[in-house]
Amino acid sequence: MSKTSLLESLSLGEVSLDALRLKPRITLKGRISRSLVEEISRSKGEPEWMLRLRLRSLELFEKLPEPNWLVGVDELDLEELAHYVHPDVERVSRWEDLPEDVRKVYERLGLPEIERRVLSGLAAQLESENVYLAFKKFLEKQGVILMDMSEAVQRYPDLVKKYFMRVFPPSDHKFAALHGALWSGGVFLYVPPNVRIEAPIEAFFFIASELESQMEHTIVVADEGSFVHFIEGCAAPMFKKYSFHNGMVEVYAHKGSHVKFTTAQNWSKNLVNFNNKRALVEEGAVVEWVEGSIGSKVSYVYPSAILRGANARVSITNITLAKGPVWKDGGAKVYHLAPSTSSEVVSKSISADGGTAVYRGLVKVARGARGSTAAVKCDSLILDKKSKALTYPRNEVDEEDSTVVHEATTGRLSEEALFYLKTRGLSESEARRLVVLGYVGDVLGKLPFEYQVVFRRVLELEFEEIGGYA
Repeated sequence: MSKTSLLESLSLGEVSLDALRLKPRITLKGRISRSLVEEISRSKGEPEWMLRLRLRSLELFEKLPEPNWLVGVDELDLEELAHYVHPDVERVSRWEDLPEDVRKVYERLGLPEIERRVLSGLAAQLESENVYLAFKKFLEKQGVILMDMSEAVQRYPDLVKKYFMRVFPPSDHKFAALHGALWSGGVFLYVPPNVRIEAPIEAFFFIASELESQMEHTIVVADEGSFVHFIEGCAAPMFKKYSFHNGMVEVYAHKGSHVKFTTAQNWSKNLVNFNNKRALVEEGAVVEWVEGSIGSKVSYVYPSAILRGANARVSITNITLAKGPVWKDGGAKVYHLAPSTSSEVVSKSISADGGTAVYRGLVKVARGARGSTAAVKCDSLILDKKSKALTYPRNEVDEEDSTVVHEATTGRLSEEALFYLKTRGLSESEARRLVVLGYVGDVLGKLPFEYQVVFRRVLELEFEEIGGYA
């Protein structure tokens, strides 16, 4: 594909349901109450056990206090949001079967071409429901399950009940409980033992309306000895008012499996983004979280892992751009519960034009997790005097026979590097751009190629916009 095809998602303009000439089939909004929760469940035709889970989550939401770490969400008024928007589109497995306006939006995002070239499967969610889902037939013959989460609730109730909000329970915090009460959309992926899915599977989430909440739920289950790479893409156009995203991802990596989960987040800059992510990692399994955050006005994202089996491993990589009056709060949490577990956390942020980037990290090594190792590296680059970078690391080590290393740096552009590049004939702006791209280069290398191109081009566009942050 051309290097610019994905960049269309950076300039979607005033795309909305009206612009798509679509009227929602169902819109549910107003006060968060039992009647709202019951109506969402009824609209989706859910079984009784899922309704009970929703209502238990609602009770917790009403009881739990608002987290004391929240900043920048003063405008968030849950009662003015539409919490369930069902677009008047049937879910299809061929792009040509979508309404033309909807198809053109996804073509502009480059999804059909990406699917054709590099993916094993793709789900595309518009507002609260998936409108497209397809995957390779040979995977289905191998026993792979990839389907809309609501459909999985109906068709595989015992399997879904085994995993749904088990590693990330609604009692975790107020917004996890809110998610449990109002979730809609997302996908369920199950990979059978010893099945390796070499080409990635992607789920793409698009919000096309202001004053809307999107709360998809995604579960990835990798059975023993399996491998999968799951990509999560997110985008929304600029709205006159804000919208709210409160998604959840649960990863279950069974013995000897390997899961790579990559997120490329490009929400618009008036969207409030909460993304709840947690993995349960069993004996000898590996989980890789790769998180790329470009957009949103306020963002809270903490990929986490519970290393429950001996020799379990996790790596968590974050790259964050906080440009303009935004608050990007991210980091990682790792719990070492078994012997010989290992974790690596690498976080890189860029703050510019008054943006604030925050790293919050937790590494906990439990008693009995002998021979475990944890390494955390947190780098922050500040490009002007208006911008900030804050770091809040926390280590809790209850096992003497373990090693925890934390390294953090906060700094500005290297004047020596700039001087050297200018002696090579580069302008001030070109030199600054090159230094920044070099700063994030090792982390960008962990993203899929198409998304590396997007992130690099975004940084280049930002430099062009304000002259290289002089």
